[in-house]
Amino acid sequence: MIIAAADGSALGNPGPAGWAWYVDDGCWAAGGWPHATNNQAELTAVLELFRATAHLDDEVHVLCDSQYVINAVTRWMAGWKRKGWRKADGKPVMNVELLQQLDAVLAGRRYRFEWVKGHVGHTLNEAADARARAVAEAYRRGATSVPSGPGWTYDGPPSVPIQVDEIVEWPGDVEPDVDEGPDGAFEVASDDDDDALFVLDEPAEPWHALTIELSTEEYERLLQRARSEGVSPEDFLRGLI
Repeated sequence: MIIAAADGSALGNPGPAGWAWYVDDGCWAAGGWPHATNNQAELTAVLELFRATAHLDDEVHVLCDSQYVINAVTRWMAGWKRKGWRKADGKPVMNVELLQQLDAVLAGRRYRFEWVKGHVGHTLNEAADARARAVAEAYRRGATSVPSGPGWTYDGPPSVPIQVDEIVEWPGDVEPDVDEGPDGAFEVASDDDDDALFVLDEPAEPWHALTIELSTEEYERLLQRARSEGVSPEDFLRGLI
């Protein structure tokens, strides 16, 4: 499952506007216009997320703070389409071009939306909002270029490469003594009371790369723990080893 936040920002609404979707700091995209509405930015963020992942079969879990977007996609769009993209009162649906593009890009996709309250510290939502607002601010300043992000950068769970002194392999005929920790995590039992999983000798060269495969949910928890300690995810992991 892909977990991503999608958000839009319009300064003045309408005014300089930006959209963004965000998975993590290495996988996000943003864009915008000199003049647009907030709803247009919110719809475009979701549209661009599904375009960026069109080559994948994963279910997309969209975190969104716009109830208009969620209702438009999950409740209203099918009826609008049957009525020739008109509302119950016969008036044309607003933002119809964006909605038609969304209808096309969602065909055959597996997805679900989750409403999250904006501006309350939700990590992914705040990251998407910051990037969308940065684009809107850039257009307000008349900048010739805006932050666009790296786009979609991987086709699976994020891998976090870290450097360790040596690669330690558990003997094949010995089962590790593990205890179940908070949130179902498992920790290697230690005779010490410190947080180390095991003790390494003094650093030796050359360094060896250790790649850890994490699910998106696990990586999100790692980012939160690292930020709470004021360190990078890599440094946080090194502190556990």
